[in-house]
Amino acid sequence: MTANPSAGGGRVELALLLPRMPHPLLCPDASPGVAALAAGYAEARRRIAELKPDLIVIYSVAWHSILGHLLQGDPRPTWTHVDEEFHALGSIPYSFPVDVPFTEAVVAAAGRRGLHARTVNYRGFPIDTGTLVAKRLLDPEDALPAAIVSCNVYADRAETIVLGKAVGDAIVASGKRVVVVAVSNLTSRVFARPVPFDQDRVSSRQDDEWNHKLLELFAEGRLEDVSQLARSFAGQARADAKLKGVWWLAAVAGQHNGYRGDVLAYAGVQGAGCAIVALRPDATAAAQLEFDEDDVDVFRGDRGVLSGGPAPTAAAAPPAPAPVPASSKIAPAKPIPTTSRPAVAPPAPVAAAAPVSTQSIATQSIATAAISTETAPKPVGAYPHARRVGELLYLSGVGPRQPGTNAIPGGPIRDAEGRPLDYDIRAQTRAVIENVRRVLVASGSELSDVLDVTVFLVDMDRDFAGYNEVYNEVFGPIGATRTTLAIRALPTPIAVEFKVLAAARGPA
Repeated sequence: MTANPSAGGGRVELALLLPRMPHPLLCPDASPGVAALAAGYAEARRRIAELKPDLIVIYSVAWHSILGHLLQGDPRPTWTHVDEEFHALGSIPYSFPVDVPFTEAVVAAAGRRGLHARTVNYRGFPIDTGTLVAKRLLDPEDALPAAIVSCNVYADRAETIVLGKAVGDAIVASGKRVVVVAVSNLTSRVFARPVPFDQDRVSSRQDDEWNHKLLELFAEGRLEDVSQLARSFAGQARADAKLKGVWWLAAVAGQHNGYRGDVLAYAGVQGAGCAIVALRPDATAAAQLEFDEDDVDVFRGDRGVLSGGPAPTAAAAPPAPAPVPASSKIAPAKPIPTTSRPAVAPPAPVAAAAPVSTQSIATQSIATAAISTETAPKPVGAYPHARRVGELLYLSGVGPRQPGTNAIPGGPIRDAEGRPLDYDIRAQTRAVIENVRRVLVASGSELSDVLDVTVFLVDMDRDFAGYNEVYNEVFGPIGATRTTLAIRALPTPIAVEFKVLAAARGPA
């Protein structure tokens, strides 16, 4: 296990999760949501002032690195920054101190843990928006030296966890009292067009619901549980950088749930889900870990591969954990019995198969056939209504347009000039399902043969409930799997489209 920064020597005094958007700094009164975030920053700043730490360490998912991991090595980076997306809000001049010896200690600790890391130092190096907003709003007088860590875009959980542990090693060795900051939105789905501030919100209802689930855990101080659930979150919502910021924050702060958690603010900013979360280590607040994910101490070099390879040599081994004083020990989680994972015998060697000729491959290929029908709306591109491949039917995207007339039941979503119109999502959904049925019947199957449905909605917040109601009337008894996606537009002025996989009937 990693050395726990709270166990002796240097320690983490406060862990913060902050959004990467520039609005709380550049237009703090633009909307109630942005104002709430600005107030959250002010509260976090007050807590930092009370703690009087020696150093602030910032990991930003907006500072992208490709080859290894970078740390700012300029003792005083000075320049003027303009956000690449929200440049109209204005510029951010900056000049602040960097603790270069500490960053060099992180580089060395990362190397001992199998990571490639180095410092960068040249005039005008582009500091990212999230880092600058955090530094300016948390430490406006630039009294605190900083250490700034990059986010490798290809690093998955194992590598990110090990990077966090390397920073933890350097904190322990430094003897400093440290505030650690992860700069990351919760969800990153931003509106394709600017939204008036008085209409701003989290762009997807599903994203908003999942954000609230995580915030409930944060409020209970369960940082490690949020880290464990990051993959599930990313599978259900548009997570910002897979929530790497949370992985890193949990690893550097000690990988436990012993915190006093406070959600200082939450709001949608141009669609993105933004939160300010403060976590103060507190042994009396410890909760059990989920243990859904593996723990990794040394990175082996292959991203996504958590085992294998030779064990690290003594010279490359990470430092041993410092002893934890009895007064500050975190209640240990219940261990997983070793008998819960029975040993699996390696598979027996398989004899080499005889080479297969290209002729035999051709004779064994699965029969396919394209299917088109006059009973369904005419495709708007060069594709058939369906294609049979063996025992499966793959339908092209199906919308509500009516065959022959191209009329849209429930009305189009916009007129010929692109102006939005009112429409009935239930009527459109019923028409889509009827068109799906027509294509299936023409292919020799029925709605009951549907296996999987992917649904595209151009306005998830407005239309999900109505579409879901109609969908359940037909597909509820069928039990097909389903995925619903929010998209910006469809080729015709419709609000909903289905992509269907079904079982084929009869001989191919």
